[in-house]
Amino acid sequence: MLGFLKRPIVVTAEVNLNMVSLTVASLLSRLWCLSYPRAVVFDEVYYGPFISFYMNRVFFLDDSGPPLGHMLLALGGYLGGFDGNFLWNRIGAEYTKNVPVWALRLLPALAGALSVPMGYQIVSELRFSHCAAIGAALLLLIENALITQSRLMQLESLLIFFNFLAVLSYLKFFNVQKHSPFSPRWWFWLMLTGVACACAVGTRYMGIFTYLLVLCVAAIHAWHLIGDQTLSNVRVLCHVFARAVALVVLPAVLYLLCFYVHLTLLYRSGPHDRIMSSAFQASLEGGLARITQGQPLEVAFGSQVTLKNVFGKPLPCWLHSHQNTYPIIYENGRGSSHQQQVTCYPFKDINNWWVIKDPERHQLVVSNPPKPVRHGDVVQLVHGMTTRFLNTHDVAAPLSLHAQEVSCYVDYNISMPAQNLWRLDIVNRQSDRDTWKTILSTVRFVHLNTSAVLKLSGAHLPEWGFRQLEVVGEKLSRGQHESMAWNVEEHHYRTSQEQRGQELELHTPMKANFSLNLSFMARFLELQWRMLTLQSEEAEHRYSSTPLDWVTLDSNIPYWLNPRSSAQIHLLGNLVIWASASMATATYVLLFLWYLLRRQRDIHDLPEDVWQRWVLAGALCGGGWAVNYLPFFLMEKTLFLYHYLPALAFQLLLLPLVLQHTWDHLCRTQVQRGVFSALVVTWYSAACHVSNMLRPLTYGDRPLSPGELLALHWRDSWDILIQKP
Repeated sequence: MLGFLKRPIVVTAEVNLNMVSLTVASLLSRLWCLSYPRAVVFDEVYYGPFISFYMNRVFFLDDSGPPLGHMLLALGGYLGGFDGNFLWNRIGAEYTKNVPVWALRLLPALAGALSVPMGYQIVSELRFSHCAAIGAALLLLIENALITQSRLMQLESLLIFFNFLAVLSYLKFFNVQKHSPFSPRWWFWLMLTGVACACAVGTRYMGIFTYLLVLCVAAIHAWHLIGDQTLSNVRVLCHVFARAVALVVLPAVLYLLCFYVHLTLLYRSGPHDRIMSSAFQASLEGGLARITQGQPLEVAFGSQVTLKNVFGKPLPCWLHSHQNTYPIIYENGRGSSHQQQVTCYPFKDINNWWVIKDPERHQLVVSNPPKPVRHGDVVQLVHGMTTRFLNTHDVAAPLSLHAQEVSCYVDYNISMPAQNLWRLDIVNRQSDRDTWKTILSTVRFVHLNTSAVLKLSGAHLPEWGFRQLEVVGEKLSRGQHESMAWNVEEHHYRTSQEQRGQELELHTPMKANFSLNLSFMARFLELQWRMLTLQSEEAEHRYSSTPLDWVTLDSNIPYWLNPRSSAQIHLLGNLVIWASASMATATYVLLFLWYLLRRQRDIHDLPEDVWQRWVLAGALCGGGWAVNYLPFFLMEKTLFLYHYLPALAFQLLLLPLVLQHTWDHLCRTQVQRGVFSALVVTWYSAACHVSNMLRPLTYGDRPLSPGELLALHWRDSWDILIQKP
């Protein structure tokens, strides 16, 4: 029974010393003196506040990408015991003692370090030589820009890590597929591919292009499987179904999970709330939820309300009026009605309150029992502070000449009668008898006389309108838009006719209450829509650059300057490596087209297995460069050199593959191979030399004299900071 104890238990393990050595070297290069400098470095001033928000559970919105990258940075802060108390107000600010700098920078550094051995494995899985794999890893190891970026609280190294993990996992899955499909290893690598793709997209939106690249390669391979006559129909269906689940369904679920964790953590109201809808704001602890607690659900005739524009662009704002009137004559010579101004005001104010009046009743109070307002009802909107009626007529708006002016009616005893009847249109109604609900209902006000719809134009009025936003009446024939939609945010039942009593009511909490718990999907869809459509004002940055500048390394970014010495950190690439990577990419494209043309003429320069390997390497490495670089030409946003780093990482994988191909298939004699080997050794020595020369600007660990700084000023377009003595 215990016979197995008669023999020793032996465990045999294979250790790839290449991998171990590369991993140790990369960890040393990324983790050495990681907490230096103990100051805010460039974009740490941007990501730092988000980490503090996570620590304090405060909601925020960042349109630069999904929240996974931010959560990973915050995880480092959490593990380091960060309490979130630091003012991220300027680059170069010294970190206080409560900020665990090493922990905050740890995860990006680990991601950057692990990308090096992953590069080695990717080339190996492409079935190229170990020499080529080591070459790719060494290029990733010594590239100065990758080292600099991975040592800071930024997201590029995380994106590169997940991009590489997605490609590596798929290659391992593809190679296992050849001999043991549906084995545990097969499932593991397939599922890990989906997880890595989801993480890449969840870190930055640019990750979606790597995901689509992997998806396209997987689809092509699946198409070949469908044509394999040795497989049964059931077997083919299982293959397709497994790939669909792992590469489509799983990433989608994980993407949703990322937002679920994000929204669960950030349950408190914060400075970014006002961008969101009233319903979203009311679902957060504090803020609007505190203000609206106890509000009646149904809007009734006599209700006092504030009306927020649903579109909220260019600013979230509320329907507003004040005593001032439109100028009799505008600057361009046109005349106005000289009625009381109606605007949209981006701040909470007593002049944002309106009374919903029943045209058939004189009283401005809620009846007992309250009479709810329903879809299709005709209402009048009375400005709470001035008691004038919301009005529009056939007079051109101040700025939007195609639309009607909206005002509060002033009776000047002239032939301009009041036109103050509006039909309520509940946009998100379930039936034609739906009641108007606080926060939940999205409504439009259609003018009864002219059929114009109350709309936020988004234009800023001149000084006479206090730079507030223009509100107009626009015909439905011009199309529908979110700027025509409004919702009730704050709501009280008006019970007093006296002005003093009315003002007291606005500050008295109501006893009625209703539950407003938005579902996760409702919050996710709104947050995702805001992130995709939010257009923050992009100011031209001193160190911004264009995609064309990146390939030739015409720009750099001074990240940090020691205030007490000339020590400084720059995002600056290795010129030898960048130029070689671009040349290798161009060489691959030319060779691929040449081989393709000759194959069309039935001339096969490469054996079929070599050709397939060459195509797959180009699709994943060359394609990885293209999909992470070319989309930037279509983006209207401020771009920086670090945006190129994910594309560069794929180029560095392609470079040694082109060199090996040249050695194997283009160098035909021993003399040619000897000369080529000498050139490669010389080239790599030059790359190492340049990397070492740029080291002080990569780590910023020692001051440089003006002469040493001038010696590194290799391009006129580089901004090397030289302090005057």
